[in-house]
Amino acid sequence: MADSKEVIQQRLLSNISDGYDKSEGSFFYDIEKPISIEIEKAYIELESILNKGFADTATGNDLDRIVYEQGINRKLSTKAKGEVVVTGLVGAVISKGEMVASDNVNFIFLEDKVIPTEKTINVSVECEQYGIIGNVPVGAIKYFPKTLEGLQTVTNIATFTNGYEEETDESLRERYYTKIQTPATSGNKWHYLNWSKEVTGVGDARVFPLANGPGTVKVVIINSNKREADTGLINEVYTHIEEVRPIGATVIVESATEKVINISVILVIDTNNYTEEAVKSSIEDNLVIYFKSIAFKESYVSYAKIGNIIFDTPGVLDYSNLQVNNGTANISIEDIKVAVLGGVTLG
Repeated sequence: MADSKEVIQQRLLSNISDGYDKSEGSFFYDIEKPISIEIEKAYIELESILNKGFADTATGNDLDRIVYEQGINRKLSTKAKGEVVVTGLVGAVISKGEMVASDNVNFIFLEDKVIPTEKTINVSVECEQYGIIGNVPVGAIKYFPKTLEGLQTVTNIATFTNGYEEETDESLRERYYTKIQTPATSGNKWHYLNWSKEVTGVGDARVFPLANGPGTVKVVIINSNKREADTGLINEVYTHIEEVRPIGATVIVESATEKVINISVILVIDTNNYTEEAVKSSIEDNLVIYFKSIAFKESYVSYAKIGNIIFDTPGVLDYSNLQVNNGTANISIEDIKVAVLGGVTLG
C-alpha cells in the first residue's frame, strides 16, 4: 500500500536541517505539503498501473488485453433464440421484425412466414435483450405486444436456454490460467479442454480420452449458466473442435445431464422483518449460486453446506428436518452430470 501524504511529508521534512523551523505553518512545512500530496497521488497511480499489468489483479479491458496475448478473447453476451408456435387465420402474414412477448421481455420474429392451411406454424425468434433474461420456460411466450392481423395465439413448446451474460472477469481469468498452466499440446486432453471452453456459451467441459476406444475423445460440456447444454451449443463445440483437432481423432461431444436436487426443510423465520416467500426466494437464489460454484468442480453436493446456506440466509433464525433428495447425506455427482436446484419445500 502506498505511503500517505502525511508520511511522505514527514520524510521530506526529515531531509531538512533541524536548524530550520519545520513546525506546522512554517515555510518549509507549507512548501512540502503540496509536494507530498502530489507524490501520494503518483504512488497510488503507480500501484494501480501495477495491478493492471497482472492477470490476478487486472479487470475489465485491462484483463482483456492481458489474455489476448494468449489468443483468448472475452465471450460476449448472447441473445436467447428458439422457436415459437403461432396459430392464426390461413394466409395471415408473419413479418420478420414483429414481436411476441413473455411477461418480462419481447422476442423478435427472425423470418417471414405465412399461416398455412393447418392454421399453425413454427417461427424462429430471438430475444430483444442480451443475456439470461431471454431464458424462459415452456409456455412463457404467450403475448402479442400489439395486434398482428390474423394471428391468434403464440407459445414456446421448448425452454429457451441459450441466452448468456458476458463472460465475467473470474471466468476469463480461469480460462487464461487453464491455458497457460496446463500442457496443451498435440491434441492431448488439455487441448480439447481449451478448445471446448473457447466456444461462446460453454461454461465448462470435461474430457475423456479413449472414451470409446483408441483414437476417440469424448467431451462433456455444460453451458455458461452451468446447466445442460442444448443441441445448438453441442454442435458448435463439435464443429469448432473438428476445425482444430489432429487428423485421425474421432470426437464425441455431449452435454452433461442435470441431476435435480430437491430440498425440504422446516424453518423458524423472523416474521417481524421477513415474509416466508421472501426467505424462500433468497434460499433458492443462494442455492443456485452454490450449485453453479461446484459445477464440474466438486464430485458431490454437500449436505452441510446446504444447511449453512439456509442458516445464513437473512430472516432464518433456525432450521430443522433438512432433507436433500429425501436424505440427510451428501449427494454424489457423477462426472457427466451437473447438479441443479429442483425445488425448495418449507415444512
